[in-house]
Amino acid sequence: MTGAYLNRIATAVPDFDVHSKFVDFVPRLLHDRRDRMLFRRMAGRSQINHRYSFLEPDPDPDRMDTAGFYRENDFPDTQARMAFFERHAFTLARRALDQLENESGLRATTHLIITTCTGFYAPGVDHQIIQHYGMSPNVERTTVGFMGCYAAINALKLARHIVRSEPQSQVLVLNLELCTLHLQPSDSLEEMLSFLIFSDGCAASIVSAETKGMELLGFNSTVVPETADQITWRIGQTAFDMNLSGRVPATIAANLPGALDQILGDCTRADIRHWAIHPGGRTVLDAVREGAQLDEEQLSASREVLRRYGNMSSATIMFVLQRIMAEQREPGAGCAMAFGPGVTVESCRFALS
Repeated sequence: MTGAYLNRIATAVPDFDVHSKFVDFVPRLLHDRRDRMLFRRMAGRSQINHRYSFLEPDPDPDRMDTAGFYRENDFPDTQARMAFFERHAFTLARRALDQLENESGLRATTHLIITTCTGFYAPGVDHQIIQHYGMSPNVERTTVGFMGCYAAINALKLARHIVRSEPQSQVLVLNLELCTLHLQPSDSLEEMLSFLIFSDGCAASIVSAETKGMELLGFNSTVVPETADQITWRIGQTAFDMNLSGRVPATIAANLPGALDQILGDCTRADIRHWAIHPGGRTVLDAVREGAQLDEEQLSASREVLRRYGNMSSATIMFVLQRIMAEQREPGAGCAMAFGPGVTVESCRFALS
């Protein structure tokens, strides 16, 4: 049967680095002095140096951003956040797609898959892409919505199915997230620590039968029983409401060893030369290191993406895969892994040629 290959990946982020501003501003939302001190301490241990957004930080210490999007006692409602997403989503998509256009052209695209969990409108980004890049109006479009951080792996899975059944296909996959639109005014330390890691980013990639890049060998999905309350993401009146429990790292560390045989298929851990782990946060990577018995070198690409960009939800794992491809590492087997609501572990086995 025809093989499917992840040929190229391009990535992009907005202009404004908001991490330092966020760390300085958020303590004023926490009323408890101990919580403020703990937040600053945890921010210093987050292993995140930069996170990007379309919201420009305001030099005024009393204001979060120059547009006044986040005001201390007047945060925007869901409608305003979705309007902001609609204004900026295609701009970020083009930053990534233009890189692929320069390399190979996008008019040969037969299928377009978009993942996002941070904003929706219709006609959407898919229509804008087809029109702007002069693609055929017959391009088949699929949106993978609201699956969270592991959605990119589901998109690659779908792209592989398409190429294996229609070998002449060229599948364009776009992972687009504006996570910084969903900051909530909360006095909960746990909520503020979850907002601390998220940022905006976009990845665009091409999957086809061309024997170039990474061969996508197989996929696995594992849902950890009785963990549905640990990661939730719902549309609320004033924003998308996220719950990211502090129990998630322990859940991953405890359950990953029993899931590894299924995740790796006919490979052993020793067979895997390349590990692409979704950097959901420092403690998530620590949990994977413990649960899969990896060493720090095997997590280097994931740690670097976390440090430079934070967690961009579905786009993040593609940044890690791009880094592995760009570093021209030795050929060999690889495993990509991401985590999200469920708690679900989505994984992909690949071969780097």
